Amino acid sequence: MKSEHLLIHEIYKSIQGESSFAGLPCTFVRTTGCNLRCSWCDTEQAFYGGTEMPRATVLEEALAHGTQLVEVTGGEPLLQAGVLPLMGELCDAGRTVLLETSGERDVSEVDPRVHKIMDLKAPGSAECHRNRFENLAYLTERDEIKFVLADRADYEWMREIIAERSLAEGPAKMLASCVFGQLEPRELVAWSLEDDLPVRVQLQMHKYIWDAEATGV
Repeated sequence: MKSEHLLIHEIYKSIQGESSFAGLPCTFVRTTGCNLRCSWCDTEQAFYGGTEMPRATVLEEALAHGTQLVEVTGGEPLLQAGVLPLMGELCDAGRTVLLETSGERDVSEVDPRVHKIMDLKAPGSAECHRNRFENLAYLTERDEIKFVLADRADYEWMREIIAERSLAEGPAKMLASCVFGQLEPRELVAWSLEDDLPVRVQLQMHKYIWDAEATGV
């Protein structure tokens, strides 16, 4: 698909549910399609279908919701060429733009004004081998590294990666969250405090406000 069009699953207004922007009003632009199949994925509905839309229409609809914060998510947004210019256009319109990305796609061409929220996939995801560690070189102080953890083994992997990759000395903030219903947040908090890890423990806020299976929120 050319950059003038995007395959969109949904565009909606809600609150940002995770990251350092959690709780703020946010417009979500969710693209269709993902090349990963994480074991704990909660957006499988965005793998297929969607509506092909001109990029200009996507921009217009995103801005029409009136929020300062706009998040481009998926699926995996960076599978579509039109996402890069769309994010630049949202920045040009004065919006604070977040990109939620798996960490498997190259982020080097993302507009530097965009806040990249990039996963590093732990073993429990079954996609750990897909991590593109070269992306770490393109993260800045406005960006965030997200670890989604299913169990103690995932936590220990995160701890090792933070040390091996010197992430605590890097510019990006680090986020750690539990796979909903699999790892108890109190356990993650206890482990992080015990090890003095410089991570922000976060919950998926939208799953506590609405039903865990709810979509479009």
